[in-house]
Amino acid sequence: MRTKQDHHQSQLIINAAYKHISQRGYANVSLREIADEAGVVLSQLSYYYKNKEGLLIEVVRMTARQYMVEIEEILKVGTGSQEKMSDLVKYFQNMLITNPNLFRLLFDLTNMSMWSNTFRNILNELFDDLADLIVKYVLVDNTALAKIGYRSTKTLAQVIFGSLFGTSIQILLNPDDKDLYKAMNLVEFIYTAS
Repeated sequence: MRTKQDHHQSQLIINAAYKHISQRGYANVSLREIADEAGVVLSQLSYYYKNKEGLLIEVVRMTARQYMVEIEEILKVGTGSQEKMSDLVKYFQNMLITNPNLFRLLFDLTNMSMWSNTFRNILNELFDDLADLIVKYVLVDNTALAKIGYRSTKTLAQVIFGSLFGTSIQILLNPDDKDLYKAMNLVEFIYTAS
C-alpha cells in the first residue's frame, strides 16, 4: 500500500516529467533529468512507473484528465450551441497563448502514436472523449447536419476537433502569424453557417 509520502513523490515525478517533456520533447529528456528536477533518486522512477514509457503514459493520462475537466467546465457554461462553440474556440486560442506546452506534449504523443499501439490507444481515447464532449454540449441541435443530409454528430465533432488541433499545430510552428489565431474562428463560422 502506498503512503502519503509515496503519493507526494509520485506527484513530484509527474510534475517534473510534464515540465521537461512538454518543453523539450519525450526523446530529448532523460530519466535522470526528471529525477533531478523532482528531487528523487533515479530508482524511484522505476519503482513508480517501471520505465520512461510508463512515466509518459501517466503524464499523458494526468494531463488528459485535467484537459477534459477544463473543456467540460467551459462547455457547461454556454447557453446555446453557438455560444458553446465560440467558447471552445476561445479555449483553444487561450491555451495556445497561456499553455502552449500542453499542445506540444499532445503533438509529441501524436507523433509517437504513429509507431506505438500503447500511445495510439491513449490518444484515440482522448480524441474520442473530446469528440464526445463536443457532441454532448455543442452539437445538441442537429439542424446543421440535417441541412447537408448528414447524421453523424460524432464525425462532425471529430472534424471540429481536428480543425482546432490542426490549426494549433500551425500556430505553434509559426507563432508570429497572428492571422492563424483568428483562423480558428473559421471553425465556429463554418459550423454556424451550415
